[in-house]
Order: sequence, then structure tokens, then C-alpha cells
Amino acid sequence: MEAPKTNSNPVETKLHFLDYWRIIRIRKTVILAVFLLVVLTTTAVTFILPESWSSMVRIAVEKDISDISPLGITQNSTQYDPFFLQTEFEKIRSQKVLYKVIDNLKLNERWGERYNNGVALSKAETFDVLKGKIDVRQTRNTSLIEIRVYSDAKDKPAQEAAEIANQIATVYRDTQLGLKQEMSQKGIEVLRKELSQNDEKIKEAEAKVDELRKEYSISDISAEGPYAISTLEPQTVRSLEEQRIRAEAEFSGLAGMLNGLLQLRADKGDAELRKSILTAMNDELLSKLMMDLATTEANLAKLKETLGPQHPDFKGVAAMQAHLDEEINRRINGILGGLKVRVDAFKANLDTLAKSVDDARKKDADMTEKYRPYFEAKRRLDNLQKLRDAVHLRVLQETVDAALPKTSIVEITDHAEPGRKPVSPDFKLNIILGILVGLIVGVGLAFFIEYLDTSVKTIDDVERALQAPVLGVIPQNVGSLIQEGPESPHAEAYRVLRTNVLFSRKREDANSITVVSGGAGEGKSTTIFNLGVVFAQNGQRVLLVDSDLRRPSLHKLLNVSNAVGLTNYLLRQNTLEQVIQTTSIPTLDFLPSGKLPSSSLGILNSVQMKDFIKEAKKRYDFVFFDSPPIMGVSDASILASEVDLALLVIQYRKYPQAMTLRAKQMVEKVGGTMLGVVLNNINISQDSYYYYYSGYYYDYYSKREEEPSKNNGEKKKPAGERAQLDLKQKY
Repeated sequence: MEAPKTNSNPVETKLHFLDYWRIIRIRKTVILAVFLLVVLTTTAVTFILPESWSSMVRIAVEKDISDISPLGITQNSTQYDPFFLQTEFEKIRSQKVLYKVIDNLKLNERWGERYNNGVALSKAETFDVLKGKIDVRQTRNTSLIEIRVYSDAKDKPAQEAAEIANQIATVYRDTQLGLKQEMSQKGIEVLRKELSQNDEKIKEAEAKVDELRKEYSISDISAEGPYAISTLEPQTVRSLEEQRIRAEAEFSGLAGMLNGLLQLRADKGDAELRKSILTAMNDELLSKLMMDLATTEANLAKLKETLGPQHPDFKGVAAMQAHLDEEINRRINGILGGLKVRVDAFKANLDTLAKSVDDARKKDADMTEKYRPYFEAKRRLDNLQKLRDAVHLRVLQETVDAALPKTSIVEITDHAEPGRKPVSPDFKLNIILGILVGLIVGVGLAFFIEYLDTSVKTIDDVERALQAPVLGVIPQNVGSLIQEGPESPHAEAYRVLRTNVLFSRKREDANSITVVSGGAGEGKSTTIFNLGVVFAQNGQRVLLVDSDLRRPSLHKLLNVSNAVGLTNYLLRQNTLEQVIQTTSIPTLDFLPSGKLPSSSLGILNSVQMKDFIKEAKKRYDFVFFDSPPIMGVSDASILASEVDLALLVIQYRKYPQAMTLRAKQMVEKVGGTMLGVVLNNINISQDSYYYYYSGYYYDYYSKREEEPSKNNGEKKKPAGERAQLDLKQKY
């Protein structure tokens, strides 16, 4: 039957809550020790610490504003400054404030008696002590500042704390107000000095302007003030330009009308001109002639119908019509002629105005260049006057602002009062913190130790690191199963191991097995001994060989002599029948190691040993070989290469995984067949991880052991008495 295949790639595992709980259970001694140490230390320190009293004063601090708004200024104190309160905290703890408090309360002498054997402290020393007794913080969800002072004086500590707190608040308030007043006065003095200098500059500028005005004969005084905007030349240019623009507009209108009427006569004749000219020109005579012509034409049309063309009246009216028509033509020609004369006159006037504008502009440019020094001096004078007015206004504002009360900059909202009970040490709080810190540190230390521990802890660790199956889990305190009996709870663990070994073999004839381990003391001898016992109890013929020639131990479990054994047979001193011994189990035989001469240390790597293994395999169903640690002695590697199968025994939480991995590699390197791993010395009661492998059988068996015998009243004999060793030579 083939052994179960293991995955060649390590499987990534995720820690479960039970894994953390397992670590806590295993390291509970460390956790409990650290927890008790922290709690006891905290309790002792709490009782040793002297009592401390505190008192708190609360103040409101604003950003340098007056009680009322200054002149012409709207105060805005809502602007957010994230560093404002932190800055005020540092001001309160500054030397400028605390040195005054020390002087006012004479703390150098008072604390010298307390801390320096009656010798007054220096101001710097007192400052350091006082600063350590002050706690400045912000009241939650407000802009108020809390100044808390602590005192450990033997005499009236609560009164001392309140006195110092109130003094700090008072000194800080007076300091801030004094600093603000001092800064305002200094600012006003600077502004007044600047105002005086500006007045002198204005006088000099006025004299310069007057001098230039007289020099260039400039008259720019207007009714609006002592200084006009400009001189006469620019105004002349603007006036002539306005006249030219109006003349050009009139000329364009008349010329357009004349050209339109002439074009209309040329295109559509005099009849259309007569219809349109009255619309363009308002002429009363032409309008009357046109009306008379219309009346005459109407009368002529009536006479033609009644009298005929040859009638004298008809001819008279026709002559009148011709006369009116001629008069109308003459009037229209006269209008057009007059209109042309006006157009020519406007054209001449326009040319004259254009020449005048050009001359005025040239003169203005010349005068502007000439008057430039004057205008520059005048502009400088205007700027100086504006600056002087602004400085003067600022002086007035600052003077009024400095006179306004500013008690709202720092306001003491709650004065400090003596405390009614000490604030430290807080016994309940310290004990609770000690318990919490003890648990946190203990659990943290336990997990840190677990992190540093690289030994084998779980089956998953073994299978992930070694890529080999775990065939058995052996509990702690396992002895000889011959003495404990077949119904021992420990025997079930070995029966599970036996079953896994049988089902893991690839060949039925693979019946020679050895156990190896990376280091000493991992339980190889006990494992191979009890495994042989459970095989024998199952009816197989088993030979147990103690092949650990340097430190044999199996004979001690059987309480027999080790004088004659394997070495005697391999050296041809005794036959196989002479060295094999029987045990109390009929199917179990034992071959001691015998005495090893110093000249025969490599005897296991001999032809005789190979022949012995072949012979033993023929005589017995299973042959089990004990071996030394594989990391220190070559005998284990030799045995692993000569026998059919090898089991790797790993003791729980003893050696690093690297050593175990190296042991497996050495077995494979010599060509041995690694069947699986046996985890040894597991504390089932402490590590719940392994309870499901063996714990159920132990609980079940122990309960059955406790049940009194109901069939007979005989007292049950101990397992050791039922299985007394009966050792003798087999042949």
C-alpha cells in the first residue's frame, strides 16, 4: 500500500482564533508571572507615592481685541488660527510669566525649605520645579484654557495649589494687557514721527510747485480746488475737435442730401424729384406751387370733359398749368443751387476746423513737454498729501484704540479654589491600569516568545516544513507499555502509530524499521520499544534490536543485562540464538547492543550487519532498530540506509525546525526511506490542538477505569503486576 502523498508546495496557513488561544494556554505561566509582577509593582508604587493636590483656574483668551470696536474698524475675532491656543500655552509656561509668579509668591525661599534643606533655590531651579507642577490644556469643545497646578506640600497643599494657579492667571493677564498697551504706544509714536516728516515734505513740494507755476506762467486754478486737472491747451484741443466733428456731421448730411436729389433727377426724372424734394426739404413756396398745380390739373380735367380742348376757358386753365409747372421747376433748381452753396460753405469751414485742430494739438504737445517738470512736482505733492492724510487717520485710530479698555483679551472665568481631596495617586485607576498593562505585556511577551520559538509546535508545522506526513502523536510521561499493560491509555497512541505505519508501507516485505531524531533526548528508544510492543501484542513476531551501540537504553526498560548482544554476534563471538532474549510477550524478542570495543566503532557499516538484517527479516514479521541521534553519530545514517523504513521522532517544542529538517535530509541523502514523522512528548491537557488526536480515548478510558467492578468484588491488580517481566534466553 502506498504512503500518502504530500504536497510539494508549502501551503499558506491563516491563524485562527484557536491558534491564539493555544499560545495563551501554553504560555500561561509567563503571562501570569508578568501580570502578577506588573500588578504588584503598580500596587506597591501606588502606596509609596506621596499624595498630590491640585487646583484649576480657567481663563478665556481672545486675539488682541478691544471691548468695543476701534474707530472705523470692524473687529473680526472669528478667524480660525490652529496654533493660537498652543502659542498661548507656551506663553503661560514662559519665563516672562513664571518668573513674576516666583517673585510675587517668594517661591525661592518657600520651596528652598522644602526641597533644599532650608537653602533658597535659584530662580532657574524654582522655574524648573514650578513648570513641572503646571498642566495647561484646552477645555474640551471650547476655546477656554485650563491652568492646573499640583502641590505635594505637607502643610496645606490644596491652598498652595490654588494660590499659585490664581497668581499665574493674574500675571498672565497683566502681562498680556501691558504688552498690548506698550506695543500700541510704540506704534503711535512711529506713526506720529512719520506724520511730522510727511508735513515737512509737503511744504517743500508746495514751494516747488509754486516756483514752477510762476516760471512757466501756468494758471490751472479752478473753482473746485486749489489745483485744476490740466492747463488751457488740452481744453482748446478738445473744444476744436468737438466743433470739427459737428461740422463734419453737418457737411456729410447736406452733401448726402444734394447728391441724392441730383441722382434721383438723373435716374427717374423731374416727376419723381418733385415727389421726394418736399420730403427732404421743407420749402413753403414750393409746397404752395405744388398744391396750386394739383388744383389746376384737376380743374383742367373737368373742363376737358365739359367744354373740350378748344374752349377759351380750357385754354386759359391750360396756360396757367404750364406757368405753374415752369415756376415749380425754377423753384426746384433754386433749392438745389442753394443747397450746393451751403455744402461748399460747410466744406470750407470743415477744412478750417481741421487745420485748427492740428495746430492746437501741436501746441498742446509742445506745452506738455514744456510743463512736464511742473506736473511731476504737482503729482508728487498730491501723493504726499494722500499719504499724510492716511497716516493722520491711522494716528487718530490707534490713539482712540489705545484708549479703549481691553479687559476681554484675557478674562479669568473661574478662579482656582482649594481641592477637597487629593488627585493622585488614584488607587482604583492605577490598579485597573496595572491589570490592563499586565495583561497586555504578559500576552505580548508570550506571543513574542512564541515568535522567537522556532521549534516544532503543531502537526501543520511539521508537514509544512518537512513535507512529510505525521503518523503518530505521543503524549507526555509515557513509560513501558509492558508495565502499563495493553489497556493503558498511552497504548492507544502507539496503536494509531502502528496502523499508520502498516498502511503507509509501499511494500509488504518492508518489515525492518528504525527511528532517528535530530538531537538527543527526543524519545527514540521509548518510541521504538513501545511500537515493537504494540506490534507484538497484535500477534506479529517482532524482534527489538538495540543498535544504539554508544548509549544503549532498551535493556534498562526490560531490566536485563547488556553484557552479550549485537556486537558479540557481529564480531562472530556468539551465535544469533545465543544473543536473542525473550520477553513476557511471547511474540516479542529482544537483542541487546552488547559491549562495543573501541576498535569496532564502524561495525554497523559491515557485511555482517547487512547479513544480520537479512536474516532477522526472514525470521520475524517485523524488526525494529534503535539508533543514536543522526546529527551527531554516523550510526543512525548507516542504519537508515540499510533498513527498509525510517521514522523521524520529533520532540514537541525542543529543537529548532532547521535541525529536524536537516535530520530528514540526512536520511534521504544516504538513500533511506523516510516513512513519516512521530511527534513525541505532547501535553494533551494543555494543548487543545492535539486533544482530538488522543484526548478522547484518554478521557473515555479513564472513566472506564474509575467504574467499580460489578461482576466480582475482587480488587483489580495493577497493570505492572499483571505484566511482570519474564525474561530469559530464547534458546
